[in-house]
Amino acid sequence: MLEETALNIVMIAAEAAPYVKVGGLGDVIGALPRALEKLGAKVTVIIPAYGSADKPTPVELCRNIPGFNVALGNTLEYASVFQTSMPESDVTVYFIDSCRYFGRGGVYDDPLTGEGYGDNMERYVFFMKAAIELMLRLPDSFDIIHCHDSHAALVPGIIREKYEGNEKLARARKVFTIHNLAHQGNFPPDVLDLAGISPHMFYPYSPFEFWGQVNFLKAGVAYADEITTVSPTYAEEIQEPELGFGLEGVLRERSDNLHGIINGIDYKEWNPETDPFIAARFSSKKPSGKKVCKRDILEYFNLGDGKDLKHIPLIGIISRLVNQKGFDLIAEAIYAIAELDMFLVILGTGQQYYNDLVSNIAARYPEKIAARLAFDNPLAHKIEAGCDMFLMPSRYEPCGLNQLYSLRYGTIPIVHRTGGLADTVIPYDGTGGTGFCFTEYSAQALTLSINEALSVYSNPSMWKKMVRQAMEEDWSWESSAKRYMELYKGNTG
Repeated sequence: MLEETALNIVMIAAEAAPYVKVGGLGDVIGALPRALEKLGAKVTVIIPAYGSADKPTPVELCRNIPGFNVALGNTLEYASVFQTSMPESDVTVYFIDSCRYFGRGGVYDDPLTGEGYGDNMERYVFFMKAAIELMLRLPDSFDIIHCHDSHAALVPGIIREKYEGNEKLARARKVFTIHNLAHQGNFPPDVLDLAGISPHMFYPYSPFEFWGQVNFLKAGVAYADEITTVSPTYAEEIQEPELGFGLEGVLRERSDNLHGIINGIDYKEWNPETDPFIAARFSSKKPSGKKVCKRDILEYFNLGDGKDLKHIPLIGIISRLVNQKGFDLIAEAIYAIAELDMFLVILGTGQQYYNDLVSNIAARYPEKIAARLAFDNPLAHKIEAGCDMFLMPSRYEPCGLNQLYSLRYGTIPIVHRTGGLADTVIPYDGTGGTGFCFTEYSAQALTLSINEALSVYSNPSMWKKMVRQAMEEDWSWESSAKRYMELYKGNTG
């Protein structure tokens, strides 16, 4: 039973696994609320009811809250509310439904064109205003209103400007989390009319204005009581021009309220001792199953002709094939990498240039390099379990999850030292570590780091030491949730 002093938290976001997931945001909203509940909090989640979402079956219309109209400028749009509970928890999930805005096949992008929906501005203003109206209709008052990314970023500002006299909303502390600063939500000034914000609030350097546009994310930073992002290093990086994407000054002004909290991972899903997708189970104390998993991957990709090639390292990549993930470096270094004594498997898809590059290099070196241009979750588990190393040379990486999965599976990461990668991978120092890191963002530095990893791999006793150290790291959601609880309670010192 919850104590009377238990925090009552609501999270507002565009995604939540297992219902809808496009990226890491969905993973966070699917896991953090349950971790907070285990620490004694009462947690509610509000997300859109996308047509493509895996809503509860049968869909349960919210019994206590009838549908309502949401004002968008001079028009009204009807919102229906559905609800369920997250698996293995009492976390209530409310789905905001609108046939006009969410009854379609994609989440952010049109599946037919691959481009963002032209009415995304209206869709997410509707969602944010509907979420506020839903909170007003719920019986409980919230201690914390926690908004995530640009799709929920206007909520603190709308509450401040339109509901300041409403005790139920005004008393709650507003927390805003930036998952990736590159996606800010920049729209024409008339979006403020849809949001019900006075046009007088749009002026140079105002909380809403950004180079003549309304910037949702800037407003979230300006109006939230506390701001978080998904790693301590990323919290520092976004206050500098290179990764601040124009908002570095705004973030520096709020630096006393900006906190970096590493995401956790779900060890029920990513655990080599129980993983149903891999060829053999293993652990840090009983690692022999990893060899079976390596043979399985080599056979799957038809590498090595079935020979016992345990002395040749296998490197994996699971990624979107885009510049941000370091594929510009891989493109520059790929022919040098292909000549190394190693195997390389790649899973993912992305920009056509890199899709073609990966396909061509796999065709040129079929005995050493293989690729699957797709999203394939079971295969991702197999790669994490079967590879010796995991390559993640991201230009920037707010947190990153695959390096955390890799650590759990004893697959040593090779990473660019940035963001969450810098915070989670301990560089090899000659006596130990959990991975290999390069600081300069260049193809040469990437190649040198791979060569260092290959050299250490040839020392079996040192490699076993690194694998064991990596597997015994704890990156579960429990420690991250404790940090959030401290923040919610004002213990940020």
